[in-house]
Amino acid sequence: MKITGYTVEQLEDPTGILQGERYEYLLEVEVPEDDELHTENGLLIKAIYVVDERGARIAQYYLMEQSTEKYLDFELEEEEEELITTYIAKHHDEEESESVQ
Repeated sequence: MKITGYTVEQLEDPTGILQGERYEYLLEVEVPEDDELHTENGLLIKAIYVVDERGARIAQYYLMEQSTEKYLDFELEEEEEELITTYIAKHHDEEESESVQ
């Protein structure tokens, strides 16, 4: 699995109930044709990244076809979850440092 790009959007909590900040990351992903996650329509991972007093983490994620935005009923393997967590944390830190400047 290879992450080829991403977009990020900060999510607002209109109720004020949730603690911390939440971000929606859409990761564009390439997977080999022999991988069960492969789809002709491309693959996106939609991840909700939370930063609060307990630290930063992925609260949840979904797999979707890129061109149809249809949700797929798959879970990532542990090393794939670690890959997206590391990728998002790195890019989130870069975004934060750029916004401070």
